[in-house]
Amino acid sequence: MADDGAAMARAVMLAQRGPVWGPNPRVGCVIVAADGRVLAEGWHQGAGTPHAEADALSKADDAGVDVAGATAYVTLEPCTHTGRTGPCADALTVAGVGRVVFAVEDPNPQAAGGGEVLRSRGIDAEFVPDAAAREVNRRWLRAMELGRPYVIAKWAQTLDGRTAASDGSSFWITGEEARAHAHHVRAEVDAILVGTGTVGTDDPSLSARPPGTDEPHQPLRVVMGTSATDGAKVWRDGNSLSARTHDPAEVLSELWRRDVRTVIVEGGSVVTTAFFQAGLVDEVNAYIAPALLGSGPTVVGDLGIGTMTDVLRGTDVTSTRLGADTLVTAVFTKGP
Repeated sequence: MADDGAAMARAVMLAQRGPVWGPNPRVGCVIVAADGRVLAEGWHQGAGTPHAEADALSKADDAGVDVAGATAYVTLEPCTHTGRTGPCADALTVAGVGRVVFAVEDPNPQAAGGGEVLRSRGIDAEFVPDAAAREVNRRWLRAMELGRPYVIAKWAQTLDGRTAASDGSSFWITGEEARAHAHHVRAEVDAILVGTGTVGTDDPSLSARPPGTDEPHQPLRVVMGTSATDGAKVWRDGNSLSARTHDPAEVLSELWRRDVRTVIVEGGSVVTTAFFQAGLVDEVNAYIAPALLGSGPTVVGDLGIGTMTDVLRGTDVTSTRLGADTLVTAVFTKGP
């Protein structure tokens, strides 16, 4: 007899093989016979490729394996949507799968309802919540619930909250390990956003350069603001966007239309403050160096908070040592 917990844990491991970036979630699928034998496995490898269920069914077909009556364990509810690929609910039905267990309900209104569709066709479809399966797509799920990209505000600071010295210099506040970590995070998101002031002052490349990775995913480079930035490094190729507005919500709407689901806001202070003022920061990644400046710009400007009872306080806080520095992450919006 199949072990539901073990099968779903394997499906989660398969889901983690998919790309973190992109408009689609990471999904894994394991098809198990009644006697516990694994008949096929699959995972989604990114937009335009077969979904996890279709991938597993295709591998079973190639191997001449009959999955009729088997149980499919899927980390996300099978879709009902026809896009670049067909509905997974249909593929499972045609294959004759007898039971489907899924760990997360699909929040996408265009694709949701697969469980109900399967049940209407006489297939036992069970929603069994699994925290690990949800964590794999935590940011994507929140983006789908919000209908906008998930926003990560990221910065490097000294112990006294300075992001640069009084002369404007900021290279380097943190050490190599913290900077390497930040590049790994960049390679896992869809876009990086800065203001025109940062472009004018630092002329950043805004590229992902994680050590040990030959060809990392390069996120869309987004410059927010109306000041001229002609000739800056961010415009070196077509993978960039000029968002000529000071309204964070307007920028996020345009990014959503471009299939951006996660964006890192890397400042400067004016842009970061604007996102906090608009209530559009979902997570903070703060790299803190054991250093003091005593003067210079701070991370966030005036938020109109005059008393501690109104303080913005993060939850789900983690602390990670990176060489001499510390990464503190915190969630600032919670899903339903």
